[in-house]
Amino acid sequence: MDKKNTAIGVALLLAAFAVLYFAPKPLPPSPALAATATAPTATPTASPTPAGTSTAGPSTAANAPAQANQTAFAAISHDAANAVITTLSNEFIEARLTDFGGAVREVAFKKHPAVLGQPGFYLFNHIHEDPLLALTDFPGLGRDAHYELVRASASEAVYRTVLDGKLEVTRTYRLMAASEPGSDPYRLHHETIFRNLAPTTTPLPRAGLSLGTATLVSETDTGQYLSVASFDGDSTKFIERSALEGGGIGSFVGAGSPVKSVLENPGQVMWAGVKNQFFASIYTPEKPGISIIARRIELAPFPISQRPNVGMTGAARFELPALAGHATTKLTGSLYVGPQEYRRLAKFEHKEDKVLPYTQYFFNRIFLSGYVAPALNVLLNATHNWVGNWGVAVIVMTLILKIVSLPFTLAASRSAKRMAKLQPEMQAIREKYKDNPQKQQQATMEVFKKHKVNPVGGCIPVLITFPLFIGFFAMLQCTAELRFAPFLWAKDLAAPDTIGVVFGIPINIMPLLMGATMFFQMRLTPTPSADNMQMKMMKFMPFIFTLFCYSFSCALSLYSTINGLFTIGQQMVINRTKDPVDNAPAVETGPGGKTVKNVTPGKK
Repeated sequence: MDKKNTAIGVALLLAAFAVLYFAPKPLPPSPALAATATAPTATPTASPTPAGTSTAGPSTAANAPAQANQTAFAAISHDAANAVITTLSNEFIEARLTDFGGAVREVAFKKHPAVLGQPGFYLFNHIHEDPLLALTDFPGLGRDAHYELVRASASEAVYRTVLDGKLEVTRTYRLMAASEPGSDPYRLHHETIFRNLAPTTTPLPRAGLSLGTATLVSETDTGQYLSVASFDGDSTKFIERSALEGGGIGSFVGAGSPVKSVLENPGQVMWAGVKNQFFASIYTPEKPGISIIARRIELAPFPISQRPNVGMTGAARFELPALAGHATTKLTGSLYVGPQEYRRLAKFEHKEDKVLPYTQYFFNRIFLSGYVAPALNVLLNATHNWVGNWGVAVIVMTLILKIVSLPFTLAASRSAKRMAKLQPEMQAIREKYKDNPQKQQQATMEVFKKHKVNPVGGCIPVLITFPLFIGFFAMLQCTAELRFAPFLWAKDLAAPDTIGVVFGIPINIMPLLMGATMFFQMRLTPTPSADNMQMKMMKFMPFIFTLFCYSFSCALSLYSTINGLFTIGQQMVINRTKDPVDNAPAVETGPGGKTVKNVTPGKK
């Protein structure tokens, strides 16, 4: 009866999981969107356009989230209708600056399209609360303040304003030259100078610098990678979107944590940024900040998705001194806005590569992903340079990992095979001493000693290989180079390989292949247990994993499939190989405890 109840419970649990996974998610109310319906529309007015600039208007380089959320953009953007946009450009980016806030409205990535197969660049911060590096929580100098454009060129722009006739603020942005330390084509040098025009001391409030807004990269993005990150000189701290969404286990009984509109974490800030799965903005100040601020932004959903579309915006806060008469102070730093490419970020001076989520979770940290994943990223890029295709590179890397770990997995498989052969004897001991656990354990250990089997021999070798495979898995999740990389029928290795939709359910081929390999692998692998219920549960594991991994990116599913195929071939060889222990002559104990070989006498 207990086994029957357990089976029913497992079936109900799986059904509940399927309902939660596939059921449409309710959309949260959006006050910003509701306000849009009644808000009057501002009429743009004529404005002189300085050389090298263009008036603000609809962009042909809009990214996918931007195209899906034009209404939301109108609701939450604070750019004035007659803002003048100044563009700083190089081969990799277009940084579009606005004279309202004297900051970076958005950055276009020339090497990264917005939508696969369509013209237009991906725009970071196109949907935003504040322009990048806008002064937040500083009355009169924020996103709504108008700054005069002092001068502009293809690589530099300077803005100026005066607050209350007492405080002059000059803001300079410059594309960094290749000769500068820490330079990169995705990096801007920033400087804000505060000058006291009065003869008396003027106190300054704490100033926040906007880090921009990160949004979902597509309708299949679940928001798992959205976060505000900061580095204190020792470790990286992530404020994930879930930290602001409330809920939790207690929400099922009405006691979950409430939704938070803002969250501030005090502490030294060597750099800070906001990020989604593939792109990030990272501000590295010359002098450390004092805290990091995270906010959530509710956006309109994607046209073909019912998932809530919630972005994250962040800011770094800095302490400003009181200014004596005619004195000056400044905020200076470098702003990186671009793809999360490990090899690029690793060249920077303050470990900006730690924005990658290799150590974001405890599970990754205990298996040393912070060391293993970067090394595997470098090796994956080197493999791609050799084979010329990212899908083939993933396959080659998977095979390399399997070959490197082969001695350990062989040892584990042989141990499992020996343990499976002992199960009849183990079951007899359990039946014989079912009322005496101590005697049962003693007899079990004697069986292990007799057959020279280590009960943990199948676990330790596998644990040794875990850092390699967990590090590779963590690395593949957010490798920007895989975005829009085709392989076989998949158009994008960084997204599910959906070939169609049936009854509202996407048909992803690679996870199904992964599940099939797991199923055959389970059938081939000896089960070191005679418990019938446990064996039945193991048979369900391939189906559970297929359901759990169904929305994984094609690269992750490809890795798991190739890993499974290699393991199947390996297990077939092991199953056909005789264990040396099985062929050893039996050993008996003679008088006086001496061992005597059981040798059959020859024929006379």
